[in-house]
Amino acid sequence: MLFCISTVKLFGFQQRRNVSSLAKRFSLAGKLTLELQTQASLDNNFLPWLERIAGAKITNTLSIGKSTYGRSLFASKVIYAGDCMLKVPFNAQITPDELPSDIRVLLSNEVGNIGMLAAVLIREKKMGQKSRWVPYISRLPQPAEMHSSIFWGEDELSMIRCSAVHQETVKQKAQIEKDFSFVAQAFKQHCPIVTERPDLEDFMYAYALVGSRAWENSKRISLIPFADFMNHDGLSASIVLRDEDNQLSEVTADRNYSPGDEVFIKYGEFSNATLMLDFGFTFPYNIHDEVQIQMDVPNDDPLRNMKLGLLQTHHTRTVKDINIFHSSCDTFTIKEVKSAIGKGKGIPQSLRAFARVLCCIIPQELNDLSKEAAQNDGRLARLPFKDGNRELEAHKILLSHINRLIEDHSVCIKEMEECYFVSQRFAVRRQMARDLLYGELRVLRSAAEWLNHYCTTLLSETM
Repeated sequence: MLFCISTVKLFGFQQRRNVSSLAKRFSLAGKLTLELQTQASLDNNFLPWLERIAGAKITNTLSIGKSTYGRSLFASKVIYAGDCMLKVPFNAQITPDELPSDIRVLLSNEVGNIGMLAAVLIREKKMGQKSRWVPYISRLPQPAEMHSSIFWGEDELSMIRCSAVHQETVKQKAQIEKDFSFVAQAFKQHCPIVTERPDLEDFMYAYALVGSRAWENSKRISLIPFADFMNHDGLSASIVLRDEDNQLSEVTADRNYSPGDEVFIKYGEFSNATLMLDFGFTFPYNIHDEVQIQMDVPNDDPLRNMKLGLLQTHHTRTVKDINIFHSSCDTFTIKEVKSAIGKGKGIPQSLRAFARVLCCIIPQELNDLSKEAAQNDGRLARLPFKDGNRELEAHKILLSHINRLIEDHSVCIKEMEECYFVSQRFAVRRQMARDLLYGELRVLRSAAEWLNHYCTTLLSETM
């Protein structure tokens, strides 16, 4: 009997809780609907405002909406491949020219383009309703919505400690702090209109916004309102093009779109490393994934100075990743090797050359490499050793190094998979870390397979 009473009471409590929960759900749903309606109304007013600023029509085929990625652009009517989807005149774009000339001149000697444009955003935001860009600034993502690795805490960054992104994130934070010191000083001296001084968090937020949304070429860096609501598709062929003659930026469709379809562009052929650091998102499978690996001449190598001098003289390691990472003299980029015996990019020749230099044990071998380079195109150690055993030794050095990286990535992945969610933010960032590490692991394993096959072939030929 007591059991029955207890059960009834429990059921009654659950029922009240569910009714209350349901009421809250309806209440929240009502608020959410109202918020979405309000947001839709604001977004509907955005394009007319921008067209007034531009003094021209921006688009006849696109409208603003919401997707899983946040504010996005959708086809409002049928769009065919080859159609121009939007045109944004230069006068409706935000550039460093928005800064007062004295601040702009002062910062141009100390701060890069991204830092300059970040200073513009901070100034306009601090001006509040006095800024002519309020409708645009109010629609930018908030800090809580941004997941670039520069916002990650130490616990989150530890998930990717085996990747070069970790080091690049630390370097980027240091650069942001350096730029901020100049911006803060310039504002203090030359910007009386901004009564509230920016802090480092303000600047980091603005810097990340610019880094993820601005378009830059040799002549200009700019934020392009409306166009920067378009999300990235790595397989898209649509990009933002500059038309200097007509003083505008435009986007042409690379495919057909039906009304209601989200419209995409390609930010660039970026790896998950770049997407994580600069844009704050990743893909589960990214065909542009790559791995930055570092190799150096050991300090205890008796021929270290001679090897370093030779490498410097012949500029063997002039590798630069055009996406984001600027390689130091001992950094190389490996992309996925599709097959050990079929077609693929293979291991970079500069890295294989570096390994050949590393495995030299007497000065004469280095002299021979130098003479060989002089007789050819000047590049050092680009040809295989005539001695198969020396060639095998060089590639075993590479294989050993890559196998260590594979082990490091595997350890990080195992630790990460054992972490429990502590917040939605952590869940998002753990998924990004997973995408990054699995992508890099795929590239490393393909390189190891290629090297294994090459070493096996060399071994059979030397026996």
